[in-house]
Amino acid sequence: MPSTRVRPVAKDDVADVVTLVHELAEYEKAPEECHLTGEDLDSALFADRPALFGHVAELDGVVVGFALWFLNFSTWRGVHGIYLEDLYVRPAYRGHGLGKALLAELARECSLRGYGRLEWWVLDWNTPAIDFYRSVGAVAMDEWTVFRLTGDALTGLATHADGARPAG
Repeated sequence: MPSTRVRPVAKDDVADVVTLVHELAEYEKAPEECHLTGEDLDSALFADRPALFGHVAELDGVVVGFALWFLNFSTWRGVHGIYLEDLYVRPAYRGHGLGKALLAELARECSLRGYGRLEWWVLDWNTPAIDFYRSVGAVAMDEWTVFRLTGDALTGLATHADGARPAG
């Protein structure tokens, strides 16, 4: 029987997680959009005051999946929550409960810390993931539309900011 484990990401896991992130980008048909490096991830996860957190899933001691997440805040609930940026288990290792174990660990983090919700996005065409998320009780937020600013649009809007500097 294979041995499975979910644990917080360690510095020694960074290269494996970066590889898995790039595999996820390939799966999501956007490999050219993924520019993550080991240095980027190490800096984000292990800064003095990190804003990014992560867990890895192991099968027989080999890292085969991960979850990267950060805190958000619900103004309506008045409490933090977890935003799951990415969850991925290599296709060859699915079916061992590792994806569910990663989500369960994040739900446990929410419960222990008094956070009000765990949320994430999923691509519309990713029906295996959607079915999986529904199987654990997640509810699609179909009435919401995601917006994003990047590149020139982000830079262009930034030029209109006054910096909100105090007068004086």
